[in-house]
Order: sequence, then structure tokens, then C-alpha cells
Amino acid sequence: KMPQTPPFAAMFDSSGYNRNLYQSKEDNCGGLYYHDNNLLSGSLEALIQHLVPNVDYYPDRTYIFTFLLSSRLFMHPYELMAKVCHLCIEQQRLSEPGLDKNWMQKIAPKILQLLTEWTETFPYDFRDERMMRNLKELAQRIASGDEMYRKNVQQLLQNLIRKLAAVSQYEEVLAKIDATSTDRLTVLKTKPQSIQRDIIAVCNDPYVLAQQLTHIELERLNYIGPEEFIQAFVQKDPLNNDKSCYGDQKKTRNLEAYVEWFNRLSYLVATEICMHVKKKHRARVIEYFIDVARECFNIGNFNSLMAIISGMNMSPVSRLKKTWAKVKTAKFDILEHQMDPSSNFYNYRTALRGATQRSLTAHSNREKIVIPFFSLLIKDIYFLNEGCANRLPNGHVNFEKFWELAKQVSEFMTWKQVECPFERDWKILQYLLTVPVFSDDALYLASYESESPENHIEKDRWKTLRFVSEV
Repeated sequence: KMPQTPPFAAMFDSSGYNRNLYQSKEDNCGGLYYHDNNLLSGSLEALIQHLVPNVDYYPDRTYIFTFLLSSRLFMHPYELMAKVCHLCIEQQRLSEPGLDKNWMQKIAPKILQLLTEWTETFPYDFRDERMMRNLKELAQRIASGDEMYRKNVQQLLQNLIRKLAAVSQYEEVLAKIDATSTDRLTVLKTKPQSIQRDIIAVCNDPYVLAQQLTHIELERLNYIGPEEFIQAFVQKDPLNNDKSCYGDQKKTRNLEAYVEWFNRLSYLVATEICMHVKKKHRARVIEYFIDVARECFNIGNFNSLMAIISGMNMSPVSRLKKTWAKVKTAKFDILEHQMDPSSNFYNYRTALRGATQRSLTAHSNREKIVIPFFSLLIKDIYFLNEGCANRLPNGHVNFEKFWELAKQVSEFMTWKQVECPFERDWKILQYLLTVPVFSDDALYLASYESESPENHIEKDRWKTLRFVSEV
């Protein structure tokens, strides 16, 4: 039996990747280039060959993750799967009719383990019929050899089908949430007081709200597949500008749904503040959200924290000087300092490192929570991808770059697997996910009606907005 895949954090050491590659090879071996026992580059064919186990060899787990993650920049996952199946069948003599049972016992568990790692870490690849067909065909050949393998194959397929059913269900829920909030928005006019309760009426405890936000964050993080980071950036094969590597390949949009949630939360915060007619109510809501943001920071939920700060910094909110004059802003200043973008978000990155350290030594799920400021994580991965070529001048795949890419994505994989320790409150969750939020124009209109325009630009804008809303 092959050892199980270790947790992602354990797969990469501090220098970027696991230096203990199972095989010790000389500098250039069969199309793979090593330096100090580290795989730096290789031809695509040699890298595929390196993925396939044989009787004496099983690829290092960091290699499996890194190659499966990055290979989609060069070929469709179903093309890779077809090649892997072909190599397994041809090389491992699986096509021979009177297969030696002893041989089968040596190779079958290794091929099964590789398929298990692929289906567990990149399950969305198998939303493609061609992938599923190849998987079943190879699994079938293994299963026909022995009753024990038959059970293992069944287990593998059941786990995969369960994961794919879960993501389909999640997508249906997201679609329903979108439909509900759209329906409610059509009811909402620029004068919302008649139908809209405010957030403090739904949840008067900022600590509880921070916990419910953390529920939403962790659920949405959990459904993002590692490959979605790669698919978000690269549309073309670098060697052939006409050939898109993706086409029909994008099987999920969980990453986009998560970015949309951040935007929604920012607008929700701004809406909750601007919709109040009375200054003291607006000030109270601002102070409430400052407390929510502080608790998000303490929990390690940096994404909600940043969304709340963004909402409070939107022009329709920040221009309400008389309202802000009534707010105790010292706590807000501290939060803004923590999330200050200068020096490439130095303060935030320090806080994130602290939360990551706490997570590594945690005794409870609460201490394990690390929810990164997601847009910045995407940006970091984007720049890492843009900053280095995928291929070297000799046509080799630049594997050194992909070790680094995989290291960043694997850290995210660790964070997304944390279970939320807080109790769910369905009423609050429902409100956060479906209550209508104002558009930019509605926010400005509400803001100008609360505190009059101060200059010609604001006055002209107000006139235009009033005219449009009356029409």
C-alpha cells in the first residue's frame, strides 16, 4: 500500500520545494535537467514520463502536484490523461493477456495511488467526459487483476463522484442566491426604508457577524480548485499564439464567484451606512462595522476585513464628513494601517505570516483559520506567472518556476481545508447573501441626500442622479 499524500504544507520546504526527490540522477538524464538533485527543467514528454510510476519508482508527491497543476499550460488535462493511460498500459504490460500476478501486485497499487492523488486534488478535471472515460478504462484494467483492487477502484470512483456532485450542488445554491438577490433588488427603489431592515436589527453582535462572514468565506474558499488559479491567467500556448490552451477546458467558476462575494460585501457595508437618514444611525453602523472588522482580523479572516474597509472607503461613505465626525475612529485607523497597501502591503503580509505561523501550531480549528486577502493572492500568483517564461530557450519546460507557483497554491490548499468552528446562524447568513445592495448611483444619491453636495461636481452629479431616478 502506498503512503497517503501528506498535508500540502508538509510537501514544500521553506526553499520552495521538496529537495528529496526520490531518484538521485545526474545533471541531465532522459530529457530532465537536475542541479544539486533538484529538477529544474525538462522536455514535456520527459516530464510526463516522470509522472508515471513503474515497479521500482513512484514520483515524489510535490512533483505530482506541481506537474498536474502546471501541465495545463501546455496541454488539456484529458490529453495528459490519455498519455498517462497509454504509458501505463504499454510500459507496465497491462495490455498483455496472461499478466503475471506478481508483476500486477507490484505496479497496480502505484498506478492506483497516482489516480487517487489526481482525483482527490484536481477533481474538477473529471467533469470532462473524456477524462472520465480514460480513468474508468485504466481503472478497469487494474480492477480485473484482483478483488482487492476492484474495491479500491470502486472507492476511488465513488469519492470522485461525490466531490463532483457536491460542486454541482454548490453551483445550484449560488445560482439560487443570485436569483433571490436580483428579485429583491427589483423591489428595492432608491428609498429603501420601507422594505429594508438594517444589519444591526438582524445581528446586533459584531463578533457573531464576523463569525458568520467567516462561514461564508471558508465555504467559498473550499470549492476553489487549485487549477482555477492557473486557468484565470493563461489563455494561450506560449509557442503557438493561435492555439488557446483552454477553449472548453474551464470547468468551474468558483474563483470568480469568490471575487464577486468580496465586491458584494463591500457594497453591502456601503449600503448599510448610506441608507440611514439620521446621522447618528449612520455613525452607529460605521462603529459596528469597525468592530466586525477588528474581530475578522483577530480570527484571521483578512478577506472580509479588507472588504469591510473597502466599503467604508467608497466615496459615497468617505464623503460623509459630519457622520464621520461622530465616529470614534481610533480603532478604524489601526485597521487601515494593518491593511495599508504601501510597500506592497507590508503590514498585511506581516500579519498574514503571523496568522500562518499560528495556524501551523494550532490546537483548535479556530486558531487554524487563515483567510487571505484574496485579490492580492491572485495578483501575487499572476505576477509570479508573468515574471518568468514557461519555457526555456531550448524548449524545455521551466520547472523551477512551477515549483514556486505550486508552493504558493499549496499554501492556499492548506488554508481552504479548515473547517469553520463557529455555529451557523441561517437568518444572518441569508441576510448577508441575499439582501439587496445599492448600485454606485443609488449609493451616491443616498449619500447626497444625507449630507448635501459640497462642490459643483457633486451638485451636477446629484442633479443628474435625481433626474434619472425620477424618470
